[in-house]
Amino acid sequence: MRRPRLEVADVFHRHGADWRRANAGHVSLGQLQVMSAIEQCRSAALGGHVERCEDCGHSRIAYNSCRNRHCPKCQGAAATDWLAAREADLLPVGYFHVVFTLPAQISPIACQNKAIVYDLLFRTAAETLLTIAADSRHLGARIGATAVLHSWGSTMTHHPHVHMIVPGGGISLDGTRWVRCKPGFLLPVPVLSRLFRRRFLAALADAHLAPLKRKNWFVYARPPFSGPEAVLAYLARYTHRVAISNSRLVALDERGVTFRYKDYRRNGQARYGKMTLSADEFIRRFLLHVLPKGFHRIRHYGLLASAGCKANIARARQLMAAPTAEVEPPAVHDTADPGATTDHGPPCPCCGGRMIIVEVFARGSTPRGPPSSAGTST
Repeated sequence: MRRPRLEVADVFHRHGADWRRANAGHVSLGQLQVMSAIEQCRSAALGGHVERCEDCGHSRIAYNSCRNRHCPKCQGAAATDWLAAREADLLPVGYFHVVFTLPAQISPIACQNKAIVYDLLFRTAAETLLTIAADSRHLGARIGATAVLHSWGSTMTHHPHVHMIVPGGGISLDGTRWVRCKPGFLLPVPVLSRLFRRRFLAALADAHLAPLKRKNWFVYARPPFSGPEAVLAYLARYTHRVAISNSRLVALDERGVTFRYKDYRRNGQARYGKMTLSADEFIRRFLLHVLPKGFHRIRHYGLLASAGCKANIARARQLMAAPTAEVEPPAVHDTADPGATTDHGPPCPCCGGRMIIVEVFARGSTPRGPPSSAGTST
C-alpha cells in the first residue's frame, strides 16, 4: 500500500518531542497515548509479518496497525467493518441527515468537561428527536436514529456536534402500522431547535449560561437520501472520521503545517482554502479532539437502540411488507479502542494475487530474512 506523501505521524515525529516537553503537565495521559500510537503505527515498533504472493512469489513486510480510533491511518478499515455490520439494519425508506450543534459559547465548557457535555449532547439531541417524532401533531410514531459525535470543524477548532442518520418514518405508537414521513420532510426544524435548546440548558442551568437562552440554536435537517444504499456510502464519511485525514495535509516545513480546509459559510470556490498553522498549534488542535477513555462516539436510539434493534427492524419490515435480510452479521460496537477490527490486506502489487503470511515478528523485532523484493507495506 503506497504511503501518503505527508501524514499526521510525520508532524508528530518531527515536532512531537518538543511539544511534549513544552506542554509537560498540561497534557492528559489519553492525549500522550494517542500521540504514541500514531507515531508507532505501521512501524517496526509494533511488529508485523512478512507476506508472500501465492501466485508470483512477491513478498513484502507488513507492519501492524495501532488501531487507535484517533489514528488517520486506521479508521478506513474500521469504517468498512462497522458498515458491513450495519447493512442488515437498513430499511427500504429514505433516510434523513440531522445535525445538532452546540453554540460556540458552550465550547470552552465542553472542552473542560468532555465526558459530561458530550454525553449530554447525545442524550438531549436523541430525546428531542424522539419526542417530537412521537407527537401526534407531527409524525406520531416511534422512530430510530444512529448518532455520531464530531468535536471539530474543518480547521480542527473545537466545534461539538452530533450527526444523526434517521429513517424517514417509524412504527405507529400502537404498533400496528408503519408511518411514513411527508415527501422530503422529516420534522419541523424550528420545533426541534427550541426543544433541543431548552433540554440542554435545563441540564446546565448555571447563572453564567443564562444569556444562551436568548441565543438562536441550530439544528440542520437534510432531505432524504436516494435510497438505503446511499446511506452506507454517506455514513462512511462520518462514523470513523478523525480530526484531520492525511489526505488533507499539503506541506510540513519551517513555517509549520499546511492543510486544506472548507469554509462552510461560503459557496463555490471561495469555500475551499489552505491554512498554515505552527506545528505546536497543529498538534494542540489535533489533540483537542481526543475523547475520554471508554466514551462511545457512535450511538443508536429509538427503534435502532441495541437492546431491541433486531426485533424493531423485523417489525418495521413486516409493517412495510419488506423482505427480511437473510444474513445477520455480528454486531460491532464503537469502543475506546476498536482493536477488534479486521486488517484489510491489499492484493499483490505485481500480479493482484492473494498475499499469505509466511512469518510473524514481534514488537521491536525484524524479520528473520528480508523480503524477496523491495516493497514494504506501511
